[in-house]
Amino acid sequence: MSADLKYRRVLLKLSGEALMAAREYGLDPEMVGRIAGEIRSVHALGVEICVVIGGGNIFRGVSGSAVGMERASADYMGMLATVINSLAMQNELERREVSTRVQSAISMQAICEPYIRRRALRHLEKGRVVIFAAGTGNPFFTTDTAAALRASEMGCEALLKATKVDGVYDADPEQAPLARRYERLDYLEVLSRDLRVMDASAISLARENHIPILVFSIFEIGGFAEILRGRGRYTIINGQS
Repeated sequence: MSADLKYRRVLLKLSGEALMAAREYGLDPEMVGRIAGEIRSVHALGVEICVVIGGGNIFRGVSGSAVGMERASADYMGMLATVINSLAMQNELERREVSTRVQSAISMQAICEPYIRRRALRHLEKGRVVIFAAGTGNPFFTTDTAAALRASEMGCEALLKATKVDGVYDADPEQAPLARRYERLDYLEVLSRDLRVMDASAISLARENHIPILVFSIFEIGGFAEILRGRGRYTIINGQS
């Protein structure tokens, strides 16, 4: 394991939208491959990695409920979308000879393992990438909350939130060129300023378990590895602003 690494076990949170790149919906195979390559590079350093992927590129529960669908049913459909994304990422990682396991919070034993905390920990110890699918397994909770929950359960040293931009801004930098970028934030600042990096329950859970959240751009080639060395551009959210 590289001596200059700041974190040895991390959880990477990917949005489903990141997997579709410039497409309007679905998966972009080239983008899935690029992200798998980033994970492989970090895995080669000896870092223990777990991953949570959203499902917004296929179906978003909140959007479904907004057009008249029952919220719980819509959320379950969103969970199934995360399983599709997780299997796609597993396939790309294993094509790159990275041993990977998918664990689902909703039992689907024909295609992946059920979520069992001790088994997941054992996979990490054996150097396997573990992808957690189907969120928390409960409606009304986002995959951001699932990421904070799994990071807490796995004893991760950091939660890395991969986005389209290189950190947290006070406005959307794509729409507001003069938006201010933050280098460091306190958990409570994120909540009080309603910065919407992750939902409030995810931020609160990370705060309670003292897990720093690092927000960075997944489109920056080599960015994932750089952040684990304490370099590159990112915003860190922790107990000290």
